[in-house]
Amino acid sequence: MSFIRRFKPAYAFYNLFQHRRLAHNATLYQKLGLRKSYFSSVSSQDFAHLPARPSSPGPSLAERLVGNEAFEALPAAAQASLLGFDAQGFAVLPGFFSPERVEAINTALEKLVATGQLKFRYRNKLMLAFEKSPLIRQAAEDPQLRTLLTALLGHEARLFQSINFLSGSEQHTHSDSIHMSTYPLGGLIAAWVALEDITPENGPLHYFPGSHQLPYYLNADYDNQGSAWFIGAKDYSAYEDFIKQRVADLGLKKQVFLAKKGDIFIWHANLLHGGEPQTNKDLTRKSMVLHYFSPDHICYHEITQRPALLAQS
Repeated sequence: MSFIRRFKPAYAFYNLFQHRRLAHNATLYQKLGLRKSYFSSVSSQDFAHLPARPSSPGPSLAERLVGNEAFEALPAAAQASLLGFDAQGFAVLPGFFSPERVEAINTALEKLVATGQLKFRYRNKLMLAFEKSPLIRQAAEDPQLRTLLTALLGHEARLFQSINFLSGSEQHTHSDSIHMSTYPLGGLIAAWVALEDITPENGPLHYFPGSHQLPYYLNADYDNQGSAWFIGAKDYSAYEDFIKQRVADLGLKKQVFLAKKGDIFIWHANLLHGGEPQTNKDLTRKSMVLHYFSPDHICYHEITQRPALLAQS
């Protein structure tokens, strides 16, 4: 990793001009008695002296869901899946988006790519399409979906990020909390939308049920804390190797999600998951990942130790 990419003040200088999108953290820093500016570097080390989670969990998941209008409108299978979220770390909403809505999303995305408004980053990711397409934003902020996510999270679920794929992510097993972290822990939830039928050949999502109950593995767990001036020097592959070894040591059992078009897979902030290899490169694997943060949590990126920029409205 290059000197500049590791140098914390370089990030701080960029963040200095992002006050509107970072001010949410500054308010929470003050409440916690942390002497930090909105543009400062931030990581789990800053919260090591504080409780990892709130002392009062509040109403149970069943209390948050049962009687909820959005929940009651769902089929029984989807309701049962949501009620099992705390135990399993995931829930499935079959056919939540209609075929017509999915096709509208695909058409909008194709137009953004064709006109150059969206370009691939990190090999095969189309980032933040909802900021450029009202139709995609409407889907990401679907009132029923956000109501359900808020109930699962136990806090308001505010849209933070979207990632669209036209091919399989093929991403190694990981927890989102190493990338999009919160204090207190668990202030993130994600929804993966199948934008076409998924087969074993086009790189389906994989996950490890119950793995969200493991410790949150952060920089210190694979010796990548860095220093006052630099983020950790290790490549991301060191984290992937660490997680691979933990999965093997614990004997975790992988499952694969062969989704149908319009299905939504919701996962907990700490669920271990990834993308299977795409064995047929002639196929597409159209999908959309939506990440939501709680505004009651400090939001940051653990590996790069940067505060998270809220989405543009």
